[in-house]
Amino acid sequence: MHDERRRIEERVERLHHQRIKPAIHAATVPFEVAAWQAPGEPVPFEEAAAAPYEPFAMDTPWGPPWGTTWFRLHGRVPAEFAGRRVEAVIDLGFVGDWPGNQAEALVHLTDGTPLKAVNPLNQYVPIAHPAAGGEAVDYLLEAASNPDILAGDFAAPTPLGDILTAGDKPLYTFRRADIAVLDEDVWHLDLDLQVLRELMLELGEHDPRRHEITHALDHAMDLLDLDDVSGSAPAVREALKPVLSKPAHASALRISGVGHAHIDSAWLWPIRETKRKTSRTFSNVTALADEYEEFVFACSQAQQYEWVRDNHPRVWARIQESVKKGQWAPVGGMWVEADGNLPGGEAVARQFVHGKRFFIEHFGIETKGVWLPDSFGYNAAYPQLAKLAGNEWFLTQKISWNQTNKFPHHTFWWEGIDGTRIFTHFPPVDTYNACFSGEEMSRAVRNYAEKGAATRSLAPFGWGDGGGGPTREIMERARRLRDLEGSPRVEIEHPDAFFAKARAEYEDAPVWVGELYLELHRATYTSQARTKQGNRRSEHKLREAELWATTAALHAPGYRYPHDRLDRLWKTVLLHQFHDILPGSSIAWVHREAEAEYARVAEELEALTTEAITALGTGTARVFNTSPYPRAEVVRDGAGAPAYVEVPASGSAPLTGGAKAPRPVTVDGRVIDNGLVRVRIADDGTLSSVYDLRANREVLADKGNLLRLHTDLPNYWDAWDVDKHYKNRYTDLLDASEVEVVEQDPLLGAIRVSRSFGNGSKITQTITLRAGSPRIDFETDIDWHEAEKFLKAGFPVDIRAPHSSAEIQFGHVQRPTHTNTSWEAARFEVSGHRWLHIAEPGYGVAVINDSTYGHDVSRTVREDGGTTTTVRLSLVRAPRIPDPGADQGRHRLTYSLLPGASIADAVAEGYALNLPLRVAEAAGEPQPVVSVDGESVTVEAVKLADDSSGDVVVRLYESRGGRAQGVLRTGFPLAAAQVTDLLERPLGDAATDGDTVPVELRPFQILTLRLRRS
Repeated sequence: MHDERRRIEERVERLHHQRIKPAIHAATVPFEVAAWQAPGEPVPFEEAAAAPYEPFAMDTPWGPPWGTTWFRLHGRVPAEFAGRRVEAVIDLGFVGDWPGNQAEALVHLTDGTPLKAVNPLNQYVPIAHPAAGGEAVDYLLEAASNPDILAGDFAAPTPLGDILTAGDKPLYTFRRADIAVLDEDVWHLDLDLQVLRELMLELGEHDPRRHEITHALDHAMDLLDLDDVSGSAPAVREALKPVLSKPAHASALRISGVGHAHIDSAWLWPIRETKRKTSRTFSNVTALADEYEEFVFACSQAQQYEWVRDNHPRVWARIQESVKKGQWAPVGGMWVEADGNLPGGEAVARQFVHGKRFFIEHFGIETKGVWLPDSFGYNAAYPQLAKLAGNEWFLTQKISWNQTNKFPHHTFWWEGIDGTRIFTHFPPVDTYNACFSGEEMSRAVRNYAEKGAATRSLAPFGWGDGGGGPTREIMERARRLRDLEGSPRVEIEHPDAFFAKARAEYEDAPVWVGELYLELHRATYTSQARTKQGNRRSEHKLREAELWATTAALHAPGYRYPHDRLDRLWKTVLLHQFHDILPGSSIAWVHREAEAEYARVAEELEALTTEAITALGTGTARVFNTSPYPRAEVVRDGAGAPAYVEVPASGSAPLTGGAKAPRPVTVDGRVIDNGLVRVRIADDGTLSSVYDLRANREVLADKGNLLRLHTDLPNYWDAWDVDKHYKNRYTDLLDASEVEVVEQDPLLGAIRVSRSFGNGSKITQTITLRAGSPRIDFETDIDWHEAEKFLKAGFPVDIRAPHSSAEIQFGHVQRPTHTNTSWEAARFEVSGHRWLHIAEPGYGVAVINDSTYGHDVSRTVREDGGTTTTVRLSLVRAPRIPDPGADQGRHRLTYSLLPGASIADAVAEGYALNLPLRVAEAAGEPQPVVSVDGESVTVEAVKLADDSSGDVVVRLYESRGGRAQGVLRTGFPLAAAQVTDLLERPLGDAATDGDTVPVELRPFQILTLRLRRS
C-alpha cells in the first residue's frame, strides 16, 4: 500500500477548518446594538439598565483600558429558525484565544438575571431549543475592556497595568452580535474530527491504529458535500462511528477529569475585576451543569464564593443548587490559593480555618483536600497543617515547571518536617487548564511516572488563570475519550473519588520528605518588597491585637473581644497572600492597592491593640511583650530615651525600676563594644570585624554587611524569576558618603552609614548595638531608583557549616551548603522567614530580618584552610514586567546579625525583632494569659475561641526540632482543657493539674489547646 498519509492529513485539515467549522453557525441574523460607556468604576445592573444608550454599529472600536461598556442587544428569532437550536453568538473583538486577560462580558436578561459570560472560547448564549420562531430576544451585556497585558509575550514593559497610566484609547473592535442556528450535526462532526485528528497525529507512525484512523477520515471526507455541508454531515459522522467506537485497551491510563477554572484572585487584573470574573465564570459553569449531567466542577478559594454571594446572589443560588446535585465540588479548604512559601505559620492555619468554615457553613460540606495547583513551591509544614485542618489529600501541578530536575513522582506520600504524611498527586498532564486535546492525553501517558505500579491520574480541565472554565466542547471531547482505542480512558468525577481510588491501588506509594521546592520563580521571595513587608507586619500586628484583646477580655470588666473586626482583618490579610499578590508578580494596580490595604490594616490593628491595653486601666508606664519569650533589652520611652527592661513572655512590666542595667556600651571612633561583642566599622562602611568576646573568636572572614548590586535580567518572567547568571555581574557598594556616630549612650551605640549609587539611589543604614545583647541591628532606609537590578546584603562568616537552617512555618528546614547534586545546585535562592542560621559544632551565627524572605547561602575554602560560609539577604529588586515601576521609591527595613547563636537564640530573636516591645500606660500588673515552662515549647497564638464561648485558644509548637516537655500555666482559673484541630474542634481531653496543662511534643509538632475558664 502506498503511503498517502500526508495527502490525507492535509485534506482533512483544510476541509475541517475551511468548510466544516464555518458551517456550524451558517444561518444568522444580526442583533440591533446600542451602547453606554460607564464612567469610572463598574456600576450595578440597575444603574446600567436605566442609562441612556446610543446606537452602536459592528466593527466600531470600543472600550478604554479597564473600562466597562454596557451593550443593549435586541433581536427577533426568524420564523425559519423554528424547530432548530438557536443561540446568540457574540464576538467583542477578542484577541487570540485566551479567555482571561482581555475583553469579556456577562450577559443579563432585562430583569437583571445573569445568564452566562462570553469570551473567546465561549461566545454563545442559548436562546431556544428548539426555537419556536418569532420571539423577541433582549439582552444587556456588561463588557469589560481589560487590556491584554500578555501581548508581546511579556517582551517589554507596559503602562497598561494600572488605570492611572493606561490611557483611554479604545482597545477592541466589536465584530459580531448575531442570532444564529447551531447546526448540531455539523457541530458534532467538528468535534469528531478534532478528537480523531489529534489522536491520529499523536500515535506512532507504525501504529496500525493511526493508519486505521487516517483512512477512515479519508473515506469520510469523500462523503462530505462541499455544497451542502449541513445535509451531508450525518453521513460523514456515520462513516466515522466505527473508529470512534473502538474501546480503549484494558491497560490504558485512567484519567479522572475534574472541571476547573483557575481564577487568580489578582494578577494581570485588579481585585475589583476578579470579583466580576468569578460571576462570569461561575454563571458559565452552572449553565454547563444544566447541559451535562455527568459534569463535576471543582472550585477552591472561599473568598471568591463570598464575592459572588455578595455581588450576584442569583449566581450564588445556582452554585448552591449545583452543589446539592453533586455537580459542584468545593475543594481546597483555604480562603484563597495562597503562596506556598511566604505566609507565616499562623496565617496558613487561618487560611484553612476561614476556608473550611465557609464551606461547612454555606454548603454543609467539609473539604477533604488541599487544592494548590499554581503556587510557587510548598513549605514543609504543609502536611501537618493540612492534616490538622482535617484534610486527607494534597494536589498541585506547579512542580512540573522545574527548570533543572524532573520531579520523580506523580503520586506519592509527602512527609513534612514533623513526620506527618499526606497523600499527594501531581497531574501528569502538566496543566491545570486541560482541554483533553490529543497532545495533552499523549503527554499524560508519556509523562506518568507511576507506570507499572498505579493506573490513575487526575486532569483539571477548563480554561483558567483569568477564568473561563470548562466549555461544552471540552465536555464533548471527554465523552468521546471515555473509552477510545489509542487514548487514555477519561472519566469525569469528583476529586475525592479520584484520590480514594488512587490511594486504594497505591497505598505503598513512594515518600518525598521535606519542602517541595520549585526550581523556578525564585525572585518571588523578593519582588515587590513593600507588599511583602505589609504582610509580615500585618501577621505580627494581628498576633499582638489578639493577645492583648484576650488579656483585656480576661481582666478588664466590660471589655468585649472584637471577634468580627479581627475576623474581617484576618480575611483581608489572607486575601493578599494569594499566590500572585504576596509573591510580587501582579500588575502595578494590584500592588498599589495592596500597600494601601496594609496601611489601613495596620492602623486598625494599632487601634484595636490600644483599645485593649487602655481597657486594662491607666496608671504608670509599662512595657508590653507580645513575644512568646521573656525579654531583657533596651526600649525607648515615650520621649525617645533608652531604658533597660525585663519583661515576661506575653506579659508586661514597669518601664522603670526592677531591671538591673547590664554592662554599658562604649563607642570609640568606629568601634562599638558592649562587653559581649565588639563591632568595628571600616572607612567604606562595611564591617571589618565582629569579635565575639564571649567565645574569643572573630565572626567574619571578610567584609561584613557587604551591599552588592547585581545586574538582574532573567530569561523570562521578570518579576518571578532570578536566573543563576545574575551572580556573574555586580558592583560592590563600597563608597560611603558618610560614616558617623549618631548615638552614644550607656545603653546603646549607633553609627550611621550613607551611600549613593546608580540611578540616584541612596541607602542609609544605622548600625546599632545595645547593652546586654549580642544582636547587631542594621536599620536600613533605601531610596531605590534602579531598573533590572538586585540588591543583596552579605555576611561572610568564619564557620564551616554543612547546612543552613531557615525558619519556615512552625519550624525550620535544613539545606546543604554544598552543591554535590543538581538538586542542591538548583537551590541557589531559597526562602526563609524571620531567621537563617549556620553553625559548626560549638558555634553558630544567625541572620535575622523583619520583612525579607529571599536568601542565598554558599561556602568556599580559603587559602589558610578555613571555610567561609556566606549568608546573603535579598533586599530589593527592580523588575519592569508586569509592573514597570516595581519596588521604586522608599523602603525601610531592619535585619540583624546575631553572633554566637543557637537555633533557640535565633527563634527568640526572630520574634523579638518582629514584635517590638510596646510602651503604654496601664494599671496594675495583669497576669499573662498563659506562660510555658519548657525551653522549646513556643506559643504561636493566643486568642478567644471563634464560637464566642469565651474559651481561650492557644496554639503551641516545638521550635527546635527535638522532643519537648513542658507545662502551660494559665493566668486565669482553669476548668478544663481540650486538644483541638485548627478549627477548634475537640480531638480529645488534655490532662490538667489545677491551672496547669502538661505538654509533650514531638519535633516540630503543632498543638492547639482549648482552655475553658472556671
